[in-house]
Amino acid sequence: MEPITRGMTGAAVEDIQERLCSISYAIDESERERQEYGLSTATAVAHFRLDHGLSLGEEVDSATWVALVDETYKMGDRTLYLRLPNFHGADVRQLQHCLNILGFSAGEEDGLYGPYTEAAVKEFQESMGELPDGMAFPDTFDAIERLHHVWAGKSASGPHPLGSMGFARAANVLENVSISITAEDPISRNVAGRIWNLASATNERSGLDIIESIDRKRPDDSAVLVLATTPLADGSNLPNVVVDESSSLAMRIRTACEVSKDEVPVVRIELSLGGPNYNGTFTVSDAQTYAVMLLDAICAAFDS
Repeated sequence: MEPITRGMTGAAVEDIQERLCSISYAIDESERERQEYGLSTATAVAHFRLDHGLSLGEEVDSATWVALVDETYKMGDRTLYLRLPNFHGADVRQLQHCLNILGFSAGEEDGLYGPYTEAAVKEFQESMGELPDGMAFPDTFDAIERLHHVWAGKSASGPHPLGSMGFARAANVLENVSISITAEDPISRNVAGRIWNLASATNERSGLDIIESIDRKRPDDSAVLVLATTPLADGSNLPNVVVDESSSLAMRIRTACEVSKDEVPVVRIELSLGGPNYNGTFTVSDAQTYAVMLLDAICAAFDS
């Protein structure tokens, strides 16, 4: 787009002024009435650019316009779902904030609708009796708004366990490391498939892949991970890592790979389904929670 600069007038200037005023940047009323890009509009743009890490200046170029549009989305303005490139904006950040306070960890409130945010939306939808498809649309926003008294004016406390790696670091790991995943049973195959989906959504050049068996590993694999839901069989010499919510999960996966005697380490990852009180159910939310936790731990384990 051609930059919009001081001295210009018209509908485009009016749109910029309305957006800036909606996020509390002050512009003289007389300039707004004339739809004129005057001194106060230029000053507001300069402050906006400075506040959002853009280069110094007082014109609205392409980068400034994109940032301004992002910052003026409100939660519910549009349907949000996982895609590449990710949806981003103030509405996504507000959604992440609400979900984190409500106990559905969306990870870092970075304004990017990535795999952690999708997982949190699915868990929230399932808890509300909605179809857990990960698409945040009017019914989802209405349900969140009904809980306004719970999240309004509050900050999320504590760490967000599903976002410890961070989107950018996880994407970098996935692009630079080849890892194959296989599974021993239907439940773990379900989780493996979800890990692959999340990895592909995080980085379209992801080096993580699904294989049918250990024998199908790739020559350049850094490791083969075997998901399972049963204890390790007697006599097996595979390193076995039991999944829990401990912060040491990534380190245990990395250590298991390092002690493996195989040229390409093969590590078995045992999904704990609930201990002695397990009732035999395994929900969509359970599968997605395991997938997000494991992908985060895998990325952290192979982060050089």
